[in-house]
Amino acid sequence: MNREYLLDQLIDIAIEEDISTGDLATNALIAKGQRATALITAKADGVISGLAVAERVLETISTEEYLFEPYLQDGDRVAKGDKILKIEGTYRDLLTSERLMLNFLQRMSGIATATRQMVDLIAGTKAQLLDTRKTVPGHRLTDKLAVKHGGGTNHRMGLYDMAMIKDNHIKAAGGISKAIKQVKATLPISVKVEVETTNLEEVQEALQGGADIIMLDNMSSEMMKEAVALIGNKAATEASGNITHERISEVAETGVDFISVGALTHSVRALDMSMNFEVSK
Repeated sequence: MNREYLLDQLIDIAIEEDISTGDLATNALIAKGQRATALITAKADGVISGLAVAERVLETISTEEYLFEPYLQDGDRVAKGDKILKIEGTYRDLLTSERLMLNFLQRMSGIATATRQMVDLIAGTKAQLLDTRKTVPGHRLTDKLAVKHGGGTNHRMGLYDMAMIKDNHIKAAGGISKAIKQVKATLPISVKVEVETTNLEEVQEALQGGADIIMLDNMSSEMMKEAVALIGNKAATEASGNITHERISEVAETGVDFISVGALTHSVRALDMSMNFEVSK
């Protein structure tokens, strides 16, 4: 997967849907070449993500030279009122790119903030926080980048880089063992196979079948602890389903290797920030 190409493609789509043939109000009211300075400020506490993406947006839109000066780096914590970024360029370019830059920054920072909150809750355990494929179509790359900036770990990028055998696959194959055997027969040994399980009997079958990772889906914490003991170091373990702020510490204490949380990217609360202008004379 060419990540640079995907990011450029996403930005091109964003520009096409928002700007298309031009920014009508800005082009009518602002003289060509007039310079301005914009300051982006946090309006809530959180974790910053998306600075590099915002600069790529500005670079793509800008018609003249600009200055992009971050006060922070992706992954840094920010407090309400803190300066995030200063930009100097033509007033037209800054106004036209304002919403797109903020859209990426606010969404990505919201994901990074939610991720850091959960990472902090499982600090001191061996568990790593994983994202999922529950992302907005087209935003997989930026959503997962934001998870990394928040201190999380990226799960598979798509269906192509890890084989995950879920309930419907198991039904189609006629059982967990048969599903694992059929999938492994088609893959190089470097590709990991994960199997979704819901009880200890399924865990035992996945283990005997040679699963690399065993997902403990919607299990009670007590059952997860038993599953972890049963699996030992023969496979990695991933807790999934009904993972909340209130429960995640308890789940981490069961000894699982990973905890996946779809809400990191499917229920995003954008981090509030503003962009204010100072026009050059």
